[in-house]
Amino acid sequence: MACSSCSTDTNGVPKGCKSNGNCGTGSCDKLTVFDWLANMSLPNGQSKFDIVEVRFKNGRKHFFKNSKDLPLYIGDVVAVEASPGHDVGTISLTGELVKVQMRKKSVRYDSEEIKKIYRKATQRDIDIWQSARNKEKDVQRNARLIISRLGLKMKLSDVEFQGDGNKATFYYTADERVDFRLLIKELASTFKIRIEMKQVGLRQEAARLGGIGSCGRELCCSTWLTDIRSVSTASARYQQLSLNPQKLAGQCGKLKCCLNYELDTYIDALKEFPKTDKWLKTEKGDAVFQKMDIFKRTIWYAYKDQPMQWIPLLVDQANQIIELNKAGKKVESLEYFTTNVELPSESEVFSNVVGQDSLTRFDQKKKVRHKKRRKQKRKPPRKNA
Repeated sequence: MACSSCSTDTNGVPKGCKSNGNCGTGSCDKLTVFDWLANMSLPNGQSKFDIVEVRFKNGRKHFFKNSKDLPLYIGDVVAVEASPGHDVGTISLTGELVKVQMRKKSVRYDSEEIKKIYRKATQRDIDIWQSARNKEKDVQRNARLIISRLGLKMKLSDVEFQGDGNKATFYYTADERVDFRLLIKELASTFKIRIEMKQVGLRQEAARLGGIGSCGRELCCSTWLTDIRSVSTASARYQQLSLNPQKLAGQCGKLKCCLNYELDTYIDALKEFPKTDKWLKTEKGDAVFQKMDIFKRTIWYAYKDQPMQWIPLLVDQANQIIELNKAGKKVESLEYFTTNVELPSESEVFSNVVGQDSLTRFDQKKKVRHKKRRKQKRKPPRKNA
């Protein structure tokens, strides 16, 4: 994802692109693609792949066919076919890597979605394109006023003008189905352009708008995450997290995408753990599962008649007791195995890093001043003279 200029020198200082440390290739984010096949020559007799990937506003990308065999490179501004008219975008990928992207997005070579490239954008095309882009904020503000006046239960998140300025796409989110036929008439008569309404999900809206997450970094969906998948509460259960929606939800209102990052590691670790519905049968009584610590590989059990007394066991010890129970044998007690378990000291017990602490724990507490209550004597009402 980075160019060779972003490497470091012998002292570990980043070289940068001779631009005070800034990247001179348009930043190394999810919109910028490093073509690692650019310096490799094709085999004899093989022609260059004639489909390129073009990027538009907010990371929207589509494939277009270079039917006129134009000399196109990454970063060129081109005028492409649209319905109707033409659109203007920037080439984000060329060559053999386009085949990989088409295979990833399940787009065939003869698909009707692949349209043509008209030409490299002229200065007139770029001027019209930039003037149309400058109108988007005002159009979005006025469109929200129209939506509020009509009383529609929808949220307008973004507006994108076509390159020729004759068409605009309105991106919105809504919980229910919205009848916006009257809205389209209002927008078309107000702005004198063709209107297209496109509904997006809450995750896609957060990716388009961007922002800062609770971790202090930019949102993953707006920087590098391109494959946005749904996250279920099972991801939090596998990681033994408290199902608190206020702490597990991101800015989109859905569960955070980062819950899936370490899920596979937790699932692999839990394969060695016994099932939580398994009882440990001992001569002292049956023991029931209470909680587990995946990192320390420790499980806590408690006797049914002594629920407040938790006994820690290692995973191997719990599995050994379960195997003995399957063979019809009972161990004497769980305390016999507890002597071999090394419990962490109080200094090694760390606070929960998931966010169970209060968010205001770093704020300075205000001193509460207790005012003495003074008994006020009731004065008799004054008599009018």
